[in-house]
Amino acid sequence: MTVAIYAGSFDPITNGHIDVIKGSLRLADEVVVAIGIQPGKTPLFSFDERMDLIKRACASRFGADAHRIACSAFEGLLIDAARKAGATLLVRGLRDGTDLDYEMQMAGMNGIMAPELQTVFLPADPAARTITATLVRQIAAMGGDVRPFVPAEVADALESRFRP
Repeated sequence: MTVAIYAGSFDPITNGHIDVIKGSLRLADEVVVAIGIQPGKTPLFSFDERMDLIKRACASRFGADAHRIACSAFEGLLIDAARKAGATLLVRGLRDGTDLDYEMQMAGMNGIMAPELQTVFLPADPAARTITATLVRQIAAMGGDVRPFVPAEVADALESRFRP
């Protein structure tokens, strides 16, 4: 069984993230969405809220394939989380050349530290290339409509969070 791990903060999960998960399901039997926990950073959504949003968004998008998606938390190195999950693929989404430059460096370092893991780059769908969770949070905080950028479950959660 091939296991892929896709890591990020997912604060919140966006349509870009969903696009990468969709591509990951084509490559692996199981996809672990690994939510990074960074001490010292205060996310908008708690870990439990992010996990719930990911599970609900994936259930509504992937139907019968949603059972192939697992969520977990990780601290520290991604390669350690990948080993713990039994993953052989590290999935990274790419929006542009800047992402590629950074991700190539990370892939090189990860390849040295964990040669048994293969990094796979998935280009973002053109409609999702401009989406970042940071911009989504900023737009939502200012009362803007984020529905074009996130699953409906996330848009509802953001509206509730920022409703006056």
